Amino acid sequence: MSLDSPPPAGPRVGSDEWVARQAHRREYLPSWLGSLERASERAGWWPKLAAAAAAAAVLPLFGLGQFQLQVGIDALVIALLAVGLNIVVGWAGLLDLGYVAFFGCGAYGYALVSSGQIGANGIHLPSYLSIPLVMAAVAGLGLLVGWPSRRLIGDYLAIITLFFGEAFVEFTNNVAPSVLGGPNGIVGVDAIRLFGYTFTTNKSYYYLLVIVLVVTMGVLRLLDTSRTGRAWRAVREDPLAAASMTIPVNRVKLMAFAFGAAVAALAGTLFAAQQISVFPTDFDTPILILVYAGLILGGAGSIAGACTGALVVMVVYDGLLRSPTESGYLFYGLILLTLLAKLRPWRRLALVLAATVALGYAIHAIAAAVSDSAVAGGPHSAGLIAGALRDWVVVPASATVAGNWGFVALVCLLVALVQVSSQWRTILLPPTLYLASFVWETRLAAEPAITRQLMIGAILIVMMNARPQGLFGSRRVEALT
Repeated sequence: MSLDSPPPAGPRVGSDEWVARQAHRREYLPSWLGSLERASERAGWWPKLAAAAAAAAVLPLFGLGQFQLQVGIDALVIALLAVGLNIVVGWAGLLDLGYVAFFGCGAYGYALVSSGQIGANGIHLPSYLSIPLVMAAVAGLGLLVGWPSRRLIGDYLAIITLFFGEAFVEFTNNVAPSVLGGPNGIVGVDAIRLFGYTFTTNKSYYYLLVIVLVVTMGVLRLLDTSRTGRAWRAVREDPLAAASMTIPVNRVKLMAFAFGAAVAALAGTLFAAQQISVFPTDFDTPILILVYAGLILGGAGSIAGACTGALVVMVVYDGLLRSPTESGYLFYGLILLTLLAKLRPWRRLALVLAATVALGYAIHAIAAAVSDSAVAGGPHSAGLIAGALRDWVVVPASATVAGNWGFVALVCLLVALVQVSSQWRTILLPPTLYLASFVWETRLAAEPAITRQLMIGAILIVMMNARPQGLFGSRRVEALT
C-alpha cells in the first residue's frame, strides 16, 4: 500500500474507535445556543481564559461601589475554592464534605503567622513566606486526612470528611482559646504585602484575587492535561480498572486531597488578609454548600464550569438576593422563564397565565370584601413589582402565620404537580403560581437569610433537570456491551 493511499475503513489496531468518535457524540444545546457552543470550542481554552481575565480586570472601571467590590471579592474567593474542590470531586471523584476545613486552616494559619496573636509582639512573617508556608502545611494536612480515607469511597468517605469539617469548627471554638481566640476569633491580621506594595483597599484585593484565580486555573489546566490529570479521571471512572492498568490508585487519591487542600489554603490566606480577621463561623457548613452549589451549577470536572458556577451563585446569593427589588425580579423572572421553557403549546402557556391573573384579582376582591385587615398589608417586593401586585396578591396585616400555612400548602401543591397527569398539571398550575407569589410576598421576601438558601436550591433543582451535567460539564456517554 502506498503512502498516499487513504487509511482503511475498518477498525484500526491500537485505536479506540469509540473514544475517537467522542466529538461526534457530543450533545449541544438547540438552535443558536448550540452554534455558540461550537464557536466557543473552536476559540480554544487559553484565549477564553485571557478574555475572561480581561473582562474581570475592566469591570471595576464601570464605577463599582465598595459593596459591589466586596461581592466581587467574595465571589472570587468562592470561585477559587470551587476550582480546588473540582480536583477532588470533579477529577478524582472523591466526595469530600470536609473541604471547607482546609479553607479554614489556611485562614487560621495565615492569621497565626501574620498577627500579634502568638508571643509578646506576635509573629509577622512576610507574605511571600507565610502564604507558601501555610499552603504547604495544609497540603500536608490533606495528606493526613486522605491517608485513612484512601480506601473509602462514596458515603463512607463523605462521612469521614464531614466529621473532619465539623471537628475543625468545634476545635477553633473550644480548644486553645488563648491561641485560636475561641468564638472571638483572631483580629488584627496583617494585610498582604508583595513587591513593596501593601494591599489595603477592596479594589486592590479584587485585582489580586483575579490574578491568583487566573494563574491557579492556568496551572490546573496544565495539571488536567498531564498524566496526573488523566490518572485522576481514570480513578474516578473505575478504580479497579485503573489499578489493573498500573495506576497507583491510593497515591493518586492522596495527591488529589493534597492539591485540593493547597488551593483551599491559598483562598483562606487571601480571605483572612482581606477581612483582617478570622472567626469559626466563617468556615461552617453554609460556605461548603455554596462551594458545592457553584461546582454543580457550572459542571463538575470542568475548570471553567467550577469558576463560572461559583461566580454566578455568589453574585445571586450575596448581591441580588440582598435587595427586595432585585430579588423580586429574580424570583418572578425565574418563574416566567421556567414557564416559557416547559409549557407547550403556546396556547397552554397563555391559558395558564390568564387563569393565574384572573384567580389573583378574584381572590383579592373576595378577601377585601370579607375583611379590610385581610388586604391591609403590602407586598414586600419593591419597584414595579410592588405596583403590579398591590391589587392582585393578598397580604394580610399580620402575614406571618398566613405565610407559614401558605408555605406548607405550596410544598403540597408542588409535590402534587410532579405526580399528576398533564391535564391536571395545567389545572393546578394557576393556584400554585398564585400561592408562590403569596408566600414570597408574605414570608420569603421579608427574610433574606432563609430566602437566599431556598432560591439557590431552586436554581440548582431547575438547572439539574434542564442540564444535569451543568453549564460547562460534558455528558458522559458509555458504550453498551
